[in-house]
Amino acid sequence: MSALEKPEEVKSSALEDFLKRVKPKLKSLFARYRVPPQDTEDILQQALLALIYHWHTVRDPEAWLMGTLRNKCLVYWRDRRRKLYDAVDATVLEWIAKPEAPRQERSDLWQDLETLISRLPSRCRSMLWMRYRMGYETPEIAQRMGYSPNSISKVTARCLASLTEEMVASRPGLIGDLEEDPEVESA
Repeated sequence: MSALEKPEEVKSSALEDFLKRVKPKLKSLFARYRVPPQDTEDILQQALLALIYHWHTVRDPEAWLMGTLRNKCLVYWRDRRRKLYDAVDATVLEWIAKPEAPRQERSDLWQDLETLISRLPSRCRSMLWMRYRMGYETPEIAQRMGYSPNSISKVTARCLASLTEEMVASRPGLIGDLEEDPEVESA
C-alpha cells in the first residue's frame, strides 16, 4: 500500500460535522499559541491530512487532532526561534568579517558584543568567544569544549538564544517576534 492510499474513504459528511464541532477549539488553540493567521491554515492542513489518512485507526479524532496541532504549534515556534538565532549569528559573523568597517565602528561593535556576552553563563561566554573572537568553526569549538560534534548544535542554539535575549533586553523592541512567542514567555 502506498503512502497516499487509504484503507477506507472518510465520508465527507462525517468530516464536515467533525470540523464544525471542533472549529471553536481550533480557534482557541491557535489564539493560545499566537500563530499568525497566514500560518494557521498550513499547520491545520498538515494535521488534517494526517488525520484523514489515519481516520479509521484513531480512537478519538478530536483529541488526536488537538494534540497534533499543539505539537505542530510548538514546532512552528521552535523553528521560528531557530531562524531568529541563526539570523543573529549570521549578522554578528558578517559584522565581524567586514574588513572595510571604520576602526571606531569595529571597536564599538566589539565592545557592545563583549558586554552582551559577559552577561551570559560561562559555557556560553567560552563558546561565543571562540566563535566570534577566535574564529573557530563548530567542530573545533566542540573539540575544545569537550562536546561531541553531534551535540554542540544544541549548546550553540542555547547560547545564541541567550545572546539574542540579552540583545532584546538591552534594546527593547529590537526583535518583536521573540517577545510574541508564547513558549518563550512560559520558559
